[in-house]
Amino acid sequence: MTTSRTRVAPRPTAGALRLVEAGTATPATIDITAYVRRMAAHCPYLAPSLRHGLTAWTVYRAVGEPAAVEAELFHAGVRAAEWLRPLLNRPYGGLRCENIVLLGHVPGATHRDLLAWPHWVLKNLYGSVGIMFGKFHESEEELTAAGDRIPAAPVSFLPVRAAVRRRDPRFLSATPDLAAALAVAEDDGRDVFEHVPDEWKEIRAWSTRFRPLAKPSTASPDGWGRLSTPAS
Repeated sequence: MTTSRTRVAPRPTAGALRLVEAGTATPATIDITAYVRRMAAHCPYLAPSLRHGLTAWTVYRAVGEPAAVEAELFHAGVRAAEWLRPLLNRPYGGLRCENIVLLGHVPGATHRDLLAWPHWVLKNLYGSVGIMFGKFHESEEELTAAGDRIPAAPVSFLPVRAAVRRRDPRFLSATPDLAAALAVAEDDGRDVFEHVPDEWKEIRAWSTRFRPLAKPSTASPDGWGRLSTPAS
């Protein structure tokens, strides 16, 4: 049985992200309709997810310093993952996808910089319970594993979705421990933060233990987002 988890840290960084729009399938503040339609040709799960209204977008604007924005993106990812966990075993649960959108300019950091560490920590925390985090950067064209070009995203975002155990481990060759955990992932209701520090700076340092064997390819496995490391 899955239980929800919300214990993560005191949050001195709260306020570094401003919520613009929460959890909607048709966001009014970003124009993603054409992009999503084009992406459906590259991802076998996206069209049915859209058809059932199970792809949602939460839009944030960065208003803080880089480290604080990183921390708040991490917390946003935790909220999305913990909201998804009890839903994944329900009908169509595997089609749910929560997308965390980042808007705004942060002096001294690109969106690529700001998304890198939260994405890395979150995918290592949640892979063992069957939650995957992807990563797209605004205006950057991606490649599939087969070398096909996929559309450049109109915004930067982290997709949060159910892991596909028969497919996703193939794209994690640089992190074999994560790939192995994902292949047998089952959400038993565990507290994924049981042995993890509380503060973002410490969490980020803790996550460096999951070093990849080599810098992975920049190829995207499908339309659900790159599964890369902070160095990429």
